[in-house]
Amino acid sequence: MKRYTIYWLFITFIGLQSCGVYTLSGASISSEVKTANVHYFENQASLAPSIIANSFTELLKDKIISETNLTLRNTKSDLDFSGYISNYTIKPIAIQANETAAKNRLTISVKVTFVNDKQTEFNYDKTFSSYADYDSNQALSSIEEELTQAILNELVENIFNEAIANW
Repeated sequence: MKRYTIYWLFITFIGLQSCGVYTLSGASISSEVKTANVHYFENQASLAPSIIANSFTELLKDKIISETNLTLRNTKSDLDFSGYISNYTIKPIAIQANETAAKNRLTISVKVTFVNDKQTEFNYDKTFSSYADYDSNQALSSIEEELTQAILNELVENIFNEAIANW
């Protein structure tokens, strides 16, 4: 009986996979959706490193390729991601008694316009923000790349979940 149940679950899972409705990542994509386009996200944040735009754009493309069955195209597609890096700020937090900051916060925001031609109820135009805190005694230049990468990964995850996993 146990063997039959496992077999039945496996066949059901394969059937759902082949319909294009569910993926292993938890993404729920209509079987009508076949293609995606990720436009270049320009850097419009004055303090951001020059490579941030390319890094973010490639991370979003990689996420879509690795966690969906969609084909990336540079022309009109079923799913379309566009926008820009809108904010890159460093602010002191955790002010101490001597009025100096114990920690600083690096915040990155990305303005995203998402268009789903097959299911327009999932379209959105919104800003995603994420941050990382670091000790103020650390020089930002020594940890900026690591912090930026972690923040960009979180932003891509949130954008992907909002667009494809519908969370």
